[in-house]
Amino acid sequence: MALKSFLTTREKMIFELLVDNYSTEEIAEKFNISSKTIRNHISNVIQKLGVKGRSQAILELLKMNEIKLKIEDRW
Repeated sequence: MALKSFLTTREKMIFELLVDNYSTEEIAEKFNISSKTIRNHISNVIQKLGVKGRSQAILELLKMNEIKLKIEDRW
């Protein structure tokens, strides 16, 4: 049986895009939803984690292996 993820599918997609340097507006456009809805998803994750902001949320999610950094071969 698979372990349940801490994040919803949408939350995970949003935070992976944040890590890839997308803005809130760009993410909203990509999902065809309002930037307010994106901010609500981000706020929900921040509350679930008990942290103070996006940067702390991203660090915690990386530590928890909920999201991953995409390292591109630049050479």
